[in-house]
Amino acid sequence: MIRPQRNYIILFGLLGVISMFFTFQLQFGFSLEQFFPEGDEDLEYYRDFVDEFGTDVNFLMVAIKRNDGVFEEQFLNNVHEFTVKARSLPHATESVSLTTISYPLKTPFAITTVPAIHRNNPKKYEKDKSRIMGDERFAGNLISHKGDALVVALKTEDILDLDASAELVNAIDTLAANYNFDSYHLLGPAYFQKEMVRMQKREVTVSAIVSGILVSIILFWIFRRLQGILIAMVSIGLGLLLFMGILGLTGRELNAMAALYPVLMIIVGTSDVIHIMSKYIDELRKGFDRQAAIQTTIREIGMATLLTSLTTAVGFATLMSSRVIPIRDFGMNAAIGVVVAYITVIFFTTSLLVLFGTDKLMKIGKSQLFWENLMEKAYQVTRDRQGSILIGTIIVTILCAWGISMVSTNYSIESNLPRGEKITSDFQFFEKELTGFRPLEVAVYAQGDYLADDYEVLMEVDKLETYLRSLNTLGGVNSLTSVYKSINQMEKGNRSSAYRMPDSEKTFLRYKKMTDKIPENSISILLSKDQKKTRITSRILDLGADSIQIISQDIDRWIAANANPSIVQYKQTGTGLVLDKNAEYIRRSLIGGLGVAILIVSLLMALLFRNIKMVIISLIPNVFPLLMAGALLGFLGIELDAGISIVFAVIFGIAVDDTIHFLSKYKLSRNNGKSVEESLHITFLETGKAICLTSIILFFGFLVMLFSIHPPSVNIGLLISLTLVSAIISDLFLIPPMIRWLDKEK
Repeated sequence: MIRPQRNYIILFGLLGVISMFFTFQLQFGFSLEQFFPEGDEDLEYYRDFVDEFGTDVNFLMVAIKRNDGVFEEQFLNNVHEFTVKARSLPHATESVSLTTISYPLKTPFAITTVPAIHRNNPKKYEKDKSRIMGDERFAGNLISHKGDALVVALKTEDILDLDASAELVNAIDTLAANYNFDSYHLLGPAYFQKEMVRMQKREVTVSAIVSGILVSIILFWIFRRLQGILIAMVSIGLGLLLFMGILGLTGRELNAMAALYPVLMIIVGTSDVIHIMSKYIDELRKGFDRQAAIQTTIREIGMATLLTSLTTAVGFATLMSSRVIPIRDFGMNAAIGVVVAYITVIFFTTSLLVLFGTDKLMKIGKSQLFWENLMEKAYQVTRDRQGSILIGTIIVTILCAWGISMVSTNYSIESNLPRGEKITSDFQFFEKELTGFRPLEVAVYAQGDYLADDYEVLMEVDKLETYLRSLNTLGGVNSLTSVYKSINQMEKGNRSSAYRMPDSEKTFLRYKKMTDKIPENSISILLSKDQKKTRITSRILDLGADSIQIISQDIDRWIAANANPSIVQYKQTGTGLVLDKNAEYIRRSLIGGLGVAILIVSLLMALLFRNIKMVIISLIPNVFPLLMAGALLGFLGIELDAGISIVFAVIFGIAVDDTIHFLSKYKLSRNNGKSVEESLHITFLETGKAICLTSIILFFGFLVMLFSIHPPSVNIGLLISLTLVSAIISDLFLIPPMIRWLDKEK
């Protein structure tokens, strides 16, 4: 072995050991804020709103269920004890439930309180239940609509990292284990963060193992020699290890897209390895010695592989223009991974290959003849049935346009939750039995000389609240009016019908003097310090981004038609609204990013082929996989969300690889004086097999993601696998007719 080649093997071995250490330093993270579109004006407004009123996601809800109904003495006492003890849990600042809430009661002597539930007096349970279930403040918020679950609402510290979230959730689980509850359900950002990170770790491990097993089987089917399989597997595994080590070394946090990295690195590395090994074996079979064979392989396939790696990296890098952090990070990390895979193959794999001859790397037999016969038939089809290919292309294009017209961006939170996991069933419980998760906030601005707690302003607010409550998709509507409604109810003997705004301003002003006795922190979350702004809080069901946008527009229309703009102005905000802005940016960034990718790839093609006709030939076949991906979204009913949007960059980046390998071989043959037909024939026989083999690996490699419990990952794997089938068909059956049309014999 030549010394530099031996040095490369030693160097990469050392890098592998170092990378193994840093791989164990990888950090995982998840938060809803990651999916906020950076730079959006609504996001900036929301952040200012949070600074003034506090965040709307510093909570953790525990719904404790009793199948036979919550009004049972022992159960109520257990819930009360749980509520009190929860106040001392780490990172919890407050804890309330119906067992700790009392109604104010005015007597001739003083103002006293009456418990919402008389825990130790079962005779009053029926009356308590009737009053509570008719109270809009409690039904659906602190007690389920069926009356079979009580909610313990915890207020948490504003910003909880992963460790703090896990500590709080684990403490709740430990506390709940002390009671014989039928079941309990959790909902809140801390719970989301803990469970989604756990899922990410599981996904990375499973995808790496299953992908490795699958690739091993395919490599055995291809090479049928232990040495060939080991060289390929070691090269692919080393590339993945180096990539993960780089992520750990640079402190890059793995987020919701992390499960894609092992699959991506394994299949990209496998593609590079197969092209290199196939060419090396072909050169050995032609009678060249090992050193000459590896030099030819690096010169011809190495350059093509470099270009394919660059185009793939460009495809991923276009995602860095996204305003959504997980998408942007995925684009950068994936681009780095592609480069790492190429460097590993071109230096490490080639250094290993020169140690072995053909008989050690691959068993030549019936499989080789099978591929040669298959490629021969494919070549003849492109030569003899060009009219049929043209008609088929037109039909497929029309079908794709139809499918694309059906694409929806009505994605929901539930569609991104892991299948069969407790976090999903918990989320569904709150959606069906309580008010749900998604906050919907309305900022209220007093106009002119009015203050936000003036009678005229709050009467306007009450009008909007009444409208919001009429929408069966909203719940938990609350505002500063609830303070005055509660006082009015107290003044009128706590009758349910008296929970309303006072009838006159004179009465309101009298009530206003009584608010001085209310703790300041209870008012500060509803009223700004300058008393010019207040808020309406509510929760909306997880109907999907597009459906919620329609409801939001209906609210704006009602405000325009019914609010008095000289008294009050409104603006919707909240985490839900900001998250849903992703739908709009996904459309923009998807088109813009692909446009940039196509432009850059066109420039690279122009540099390689120095022929505008070849640039056109190289691009058109790669548009069809993108059309196919869009059509599949429509036909399969898969919503286009932030995660799914990466499919197009992955498809374009990978699909163009086979095109480059095909055209590079064709160009070499033409440069050697071969005719168009001879060059196409040679390209089919020599490069066609490698393209098909890598496509098979890509197909099954991404199908590995069907083992995922994360629905977006399943959809991504299915879409990419099916679309890459269309990519290989486009390359083999569209490129030859286009070459015959544009690259005429001189």
